[in-house]
Amino acid sequence: MIDQTILIESHNRCRSLGIEPDSLPVVRNRYTTDELNAQLDRYKEVLEIAYYVVDKFFAMVTDIPFNILITDNEGFILACEGDEIAVNRMRQLGVTEGVQMSEEMGTSSVHLSLKHRMPIHLEGKDHYHSVLHGLACGTAPFYSQETGLLLGTISFMTEVEYSYSYLLAMLCTVADSVERELLLRKHNTQLQILNQVLLDTNGFGVIVTDDKGIIMEMNERSLIILSFVRKQKSFRAGSSVMELEGIGPFFERALKHGQSYIGEEWSLRSQHATHTYMLDVVPVFDPEGRIIRVVGSLRDISEMKRHEEQLRNAEKLGVAGQLAVNIAHEIRNPMTTLKGMLQLSRSSIQPGHYKLMMTEVDRINAIVSEFMILGRPQADKFAVESCGALLQEVLGVLELQFAMNGIRIHADLAAELPVLGDRNQLKQVFFNVLKNALEALPFGGTIDITAEIREDVLRLRFRDNGIGMPAEVLGQLGQPFYSTRKDANGLGLMMVHKIMKSHGGSVDIHSEVNEGTTVVLTLPLVQA
Repeated sequence: MIDQTILIESHNRCRSLGIEPDSLPVVRNRYTTDELNAQLDRYKEVLEIAYYVVDKFFAMVTDIPFNILITDNEGFILACEGDEIAVNRMRQLGVTEGVQMSEEMGTSSVHLSLKHRMPIHLEGKDHYHSVLHGLACGTAPFYSQETGLLLGTISFMTEVEYSYSYLLAMLCTVADSVERELLLRKHNTQLQILNQVLLDTNGFGVIVTDDKGIIMEMNERSLIILSFVRKQKSFRAGSSVMELEGIGPFFERALKHGQSYIGEEWSLRSQHATHTYMLDVVPVFDPEGRIIRVVGSLRDISEMKRHEEQLRNAEKLGVAGQLAVNIAHEIRNPMTTLKGMLQLSRSSIQPGHYKLMMTEVDRINAIVSEFMILGRPQADKFAVESCGALLQEVLGVLELQFAMNGIRIHADLAAELPVLGDRNQLKQVFFNVLKNALEALPFGGTIDITAEIREDVLRLRFRDNGIGMPAEVLGQLGQPFYSTRKDANGLGLMMVHKIMKSHGGSVDIHSEVNEGTTVVLTLPLVQA
C-alpha cells in the first residue's frame, strides 16, 4: 500500500494545478516522432531485455488482462504492450508511446516512482482522476548498476479486480533482472578478464589492453597510482600502454612473447614520498591461443617495504644497543677505579693537572652513559588500543608474503579487544611472531589466530603447522644473538619478550618437531 503522505501530497498538487478529477487526463508533453525514434534507438537494448524478462515473469499470469509500460528516466513512454483490450483503453485515455507521465496528467505511479525513487502501487481511488478508479497500477524504477543513474521505469496496469499484492513484487524482480542483464551484457568480456585477474593476482590497480597494447579499461586505483608520476601524461582508455614509463616494457614483452610477469617491483617517487608497487602482467588468450587482452595489476606494497625497513633498523639498533651496553660496562668499571685512585692521590698531584684529569674522566663517564641509554628501550606511549585492529593492520602488511608462500591465514578475532599499550610496539610484536611463523612454513601451510578472554586477561594464540622445534632449541629462544637461521641475529624474539614484559604481559611458546609451533601472547585487558 502506498504511503498516504505521498498520496495526499500528490492529490493536493493536482488540485493546486487546477486539474479537475472528473475530467480525462490531459497530455502536456510528448516526444516528436523524431525524438521518440531517437530515444527508442538509445533504449534499444533496454527494451529488448525488458520484453524478454517481462515475458518470462508474467507468463504465469496469462489469465489477468494487463498491459506493460516502459518509460525513460523522464517518464516518457517508450513501449506499451500487453492485453489488446487493456492497451486500447489506455490509448483512449492518452496513455501511449511518446507521452510523458508528468504530474500535469494527475496522480500516476510512473511519476511518483520517478519522483521518490521507489516502487509505487496505486489502486482505485488512489488515482486522482475518477475515470481511473477502476484500475490498479504499479511501477518499479530500474537503474544502471555500473553508475547508479536512474534509467527508467517498468509499469503494469490492470483492472482493480485483478490487482494482487504479488504483482508489484514480481515487477520489482523484473526491474532487478533488467539491471543485472544490462550490466552482464555490457561487461561480459571485462568480467571474464577480471575473473582471471582475481585468480592470478591480488593487485588493486587494473589496466586492461587489447592485443595491440591500446588501453581499454583503467580502474580508479590505477589512475590514482599513475597520478603520482609528474612526468607521466594523462592516460585513459584509447592511449597506448607502451608509453607508460616503467610499466610499458612489461606489457610489450607480454604481447610479444605471450609470457606472464608476476611480482615485479616498481617504484614511483612523488612529491612527498616513494611508493613501491608489485606489478603483475598477464596475457589473456582466446580458445585458439591468440592474445586478445593483456591485464596488468598494481598492488601498493609501500607499507610492507617501510615496515621491513623499520624492522631492519630496529634489529640493527638492537645489535648496536647490546654492543654499546657491553662496551659501556667494560669501560665504566675501570673508569670508576681510575676516578677513585685519582681522588686518593689528589694531594700529590698539581691542582691544575688534577682538575684536568677529573674533567676528562667525567667526560668519558658521560660518553659511557650515552652508550647505556642507546641500549635501553625508548619511552613507551601507552593508550587504549584494539588488539584486533592492530593485528589486522599487520596481517595486511604481510598478506602478499603469505600468499606468495602458499600460506593461509585463519583469524578468529572479536571486533574489540581493548588493551593499554604502545600501538607501534604491539604491532612490532605481532609482526615478529607472524614473521617467525611464515619462516617456519617454507612449503606453505596454515596459521590459525584466535583470541581468548579469561577474566581480565587476553590471550592471543598463533598456531602454525610448520616444521616445529626440538626442546633444546625452544629453551634458548629469546636469548640475544641466538637464532636457528643463519641470516638472523635472534633479536626479534628478544624484542617480543621485552615489549610484552613492559606491557605487563607474557610470552609462552610451545613446539613439537613436524607438528608446528604455538605462540601465546598474554595481555591485561582494559577495565570497562
